[in-house]
Amino acid sequence: MMMDAKEKRMRRVFMRFFLFSFRRLCAVFRVFAMAFFVAPFGFGISGAQGHELTPTIIDFRVIDAQIAMRIRMNLEAFAAGMDLDAVVNTDSAEQAETYRELRLLAPEDLQPIARNFAADWLPSVRIEAKDSLPLRLQDLELEPVGDPEIPRATILLVSADLPERAQHLTLSWPEGAGGLVLRQHDVENPYTGYLLSGETTPPIAITGGAQLTGWEAFVRYIPVGFDHILPQGLDHILFVLGLFFFSLRLRPLLWQVSAFTLAHTLTLGLATLGWIQVAPTIVEPLIAASITLIALENIFVRKLHPWRPVVVFGFGLLHGLGFASVLGDFGLPVAQFIPALLGFNVGVELGQLTVIAIAYVALGYWFGNHPKYRGRVAIPASATIALIGAYWFVERAFL
Repeated sequence: MMMDAKEKRMRRVFMRFFLFSFRRLCAVFRVFAMAFFVAPFGFGISGAQGHELTPTIIDFRVIDAQIAMRIRMNLEAFAAGMDLDAVVNTDSAEQAETYRELRLLAPEDLQPIARNFAADWLPSVRIEAKDSLPLRLQDLELEPVGDPEIPRATILLVSADLPERAQHLTLSWPEGAGGLVLRQHDVENPYTGYLLSGETTPPIAITGGAQLTGWEAFVRYIPVGFDHILPQGLDHILFVLGLFFFSLRLRPLLWQVSAFTLAHTLTLGLATLGWIQVAPTIVEPLIAASITLIALENIFVRKLHPWRPVVVFGFGLLHGLGFASVLGDFGLPVAQFIPALLGFNVGVELGQLTVIAIAYVALGYWFGNHPKYRGRVAIPASATIALIGAYWFVERAFL
């Protein structure tokens, strides 16, 4: 009897601690949710895709014993001093104000800043072919100001002298520079690769023949797809969380994720191949609307009806077009197109599963079986997601 009484007391203590922890977590979640709701209106969190950072692209070829490089970059982000490994969105960076000031400069005003930046930054891009090859800035191509909400692509035209009898070269991409797409031209079997900051290419044959194998392309593009979800794909993250908050039961979640995966895989492949094309000005507002609609259904519908996976499939088609726009910025290696595309898609899936796993460990595992989980967690979270999606829809469609 003493043991039974002790067990009862321990259970009561545990339940009180559990309920206290649950209430504290709900309070924290409400603050977090309110921050997301207030931020778009008060602190400038933007849903526009134009604020997201994209990889730098270097196209290079050998002309008359010289390496000629065309570097396409978001110069304002570099010149503002942003750590492009840590920054996902220019609006969220500490240097956001400096970035905006640079972004509003006319080309003639930006040019001296760009030249000074290039003089300081180019030595950090190490090219080696027997010896280290210093890069020289030959010219700049600056775009007009245009829409300041969209990144401006600046072109640096640089060159370096090749030593005699050099057969291979390597490129080392500096820390803090974000991703790099490196593409070789005017040779057979050219090299195309994706580098993360701090990485160095394998030896690239100057006369060609250094293209990635199918397996290398597949593996290389997995982190590209993953990075587009975590941390860069906030709209895709919110959509996946919308699926998660509908139900923690495996069957509904499996049906929804499978429908979403099948759909965006289909349109990702078709759009990347160029078989279908839809303007981003149409796709991006619809993606925002899909976030709102899927979250609202979480609030008003309790059971998995046959139309839910069908609706998710339709929205997945839109998200696939969004993924394809990312690949359209820098392309895939022509000779290894399919393996690279599959690797990108696998990375996207791993990113989505990671989002679900984090949400489950943080909330579902601990509180999913609590009778007030839906009212205290799932519905407030879904309402917040719906509001963010609605704001993004208005911003992308009308502002």
